Amino acid sequence: MTAGLDDVVHNRPILVAGAHRTGTTWVGKMLSAGGEAAYISEPLNVLHHPGLLNIPIRYWYTYICAENEREYLPALQELLGFNYQVWAGLKSVHSRKDFLRIGRDNWTFLQGKIRHQLPLLKDPFASFSIPWFLQKLGCQVVVTVRHPAAFASSLKRLTWPFQFCDLIDQPLLMRDWLEPYREDIESLLGEERRTGQVDIISQASLLWRIVYAVLIHFRQKFPEIHIVRHEDLSLDPVTGYKTLYKALGLNFTPAAQKIILESSSSDNPKEASSQNAFDVKVDSRANLEIWKRRLSTQEILRIREITEDIAAVYYPDLDWDYSP
Repeated sequence: MTAGLDDVVHNRPILVAGAHRTGTTWVGKMLSAGGEAAYISEPLNVLHHPGLLNIPIRYWYTYICAENEREYLPALQELLGFNYQVWAGLKSVHSRKDFLRIGRDNWTFLQGKIRHQLPLLKDPFASFSIPWFLQKLGCQVVVTVRHPAAFASSLKRLTWPFQFCDLIDQPLLMRDWLEPYREDIESLLGEERRTGQVDIISQASLLWRIVYAVLIHFRQKFPEIHIVRHEDLSLDPVTGYKTLYKALGLNFTPAAQKIILESSSSDNPKEASSQNAFDVKVDSRANLEIWKRRLSTQEILRIREITEDIAAVYYPDLDWDYSP
């Protein structure tokens, strides 16, 4: 491929997806550390601020495809053009924190325009919409994957349940991708209604299975999707990110390397505090083993039972050893 064509391939927006709590924030911020990409966080989050994306998002893991794109396309094109919706943002202000967020996001968009940066969307909730982001918006796509037990452990620590009705209530998503999982989803929802309790471990296991089973199909159709394992980046951040920078056409600068090393240093805490769950400065190596201490043997066995066949695709040498 010629240099000119390389520029065409790489000079495209970047989407960082994958299930939430799998390192999408860390990957997105580290890919923007070199200054060529502008980090934009979760426009498809149902709690997003309207200055970022001035349309309502009704479902977690909203599915966008050709049949419903008219609801989303104009707003996402405005976002990719770094057009911040200032008035919509101001109307949503309820606190000083909201006001400061508007200033931060507006500054990000302004800098993106002035410096001709690539928009980098960090959005796990775009995971089921990856084909649309690839084909309609021309995005380069990075998918993060994390050991299913580590994923479940993180959700357990934060007490973050998932609303599976948000999947069931999307007919296009169910029709195109999730119909094989309807029975499992309805069984889980039925058990929750019967007992009045939420089993976060079972929820996390089923969600991990669904997301990454669908992503196997996406990768088969679109081999240009870059899949990165959280564990590989944690063990050797510099090599991992250097490879990813090159694949995306980004320059791996000394400034980027410095930020990556600082984010993963052994001087950092072993994990982010529950009060700041999105802090990316952790001891990346120490963070790998925490799930073995947090989860019970029974919980690990249940996660393994639900996820093992899909997990083996991403982790052929998957470690289920629960000895801390």
